[in-house]
Amino acid sequence: MSTLRLDPTTRQWAILAPPRAGRPHKRLESSRESLPSRDASCPFCPGNEDQTPPEILRLPTEPKWRVRVVPNLFPALGDAGDPERDGSPLFREMRGVGSHEVVVESPRHDARIDTMGPDEVSEIIRVWRDRYNALLTRPEIRAAVVFKNFGALAGTSLLHTHSQVVAVPVYLPRMLRRLDVARRYFDDTGHCVYDDVIVAERDDGRRMVAEIGRFAAFAPFASQSPFETWIVPTTHQSSFASLGDEHLGDLAQILIRVLAAVRQACGDPDYNLVLLSAPANETSEAFLWHLRLLPKLSTPAGFELGSAMSINTMAPEDAAQTLREAVTD
Repeated sequence: MSTLRLDPTTRQWAILAPPRAGRPHKRLESSRESLPSRDASCPFCPGNEDQTPPEILRLPTEPKWRVRVVPNLFPALGDAGDPERDGSPLFREMRGVGSHEVVVESPRHDARIDTMGPDEVSEIIRVWRDRYNALLTRPEIRAAVVFKNFGALAGTSLLHTHSQVVAVPVYLPRMLRRLDVARRYFDDTGHCVYDDVIVAERDDGRRMVAEIGRFAAFAPFASQSPFETWIVPTTHQSSFASLGDEHLGDLAQILIRVLAAVRQACGDPDYNLVLLSAPANETSEAFLWHLRLLPKLSTPAGFELGSAMSINTMAPEDAAQTLREAVTD
């Protein structure tokens, strides 16, 4: 039997329709080829550093790097300067002010986060945080998005493990909605909706996936797609900018564990990993930064595009149970 569920953090409805999982359709699949440790034609592999734009960051600086940050060769945004608007209210535009960076997460061509060690992943997360902070110090930047596309179905064009940071001169529409809903909830209750959700999910237990240190992973009650998983800090932090070095290891461990569980449970799917955070210069009692993992196991179709509602064929309770069984210590 289908049900509609309301996401308390966005006030958006999602349709939970497990019976539709049995309809005749071709499952999304992306073949995962075996990769070498180095590919001579890959611009992200050691020895090919001259094939990328001049690097922004290298760790360590000498002699061999573990993580590099470079400008995207085909940036969505990249201009500097004043984001002045032009045109009439109905035809408003501005220059492509902003930044588009690539985080090369390992020198190994065949590396992937779910098989790396906690120290390696901690360093990647530290770079995400530091680049996020650095970009938001620019006066023309209003928001930055950290994200990882894994696999062709998720939108990646290069196999070498990497993530991206895009900084924009405008406020993000979806984040504005999330912040508005969170502020209204705080105004009504005096609590952060995300903090309350974590407490409720712990008490319920059915959608919890894992908990390590000060971080928890769970399948949200109104999941938008099969096996959607959130990784959240269990102590209040509104902005990713506030993540302390002492907590990098716990976040790295739970991220590795969740990605490995999804790989085991779902047949190694492509996925998107997105950071949602309040602006670095905003201390908010209402919002909690978190990572949202979205395996690419279904395709939005006409109803989803026309309604802005999702149809999820996997109950989050079943997804969480499957992931708990797949989690390895």
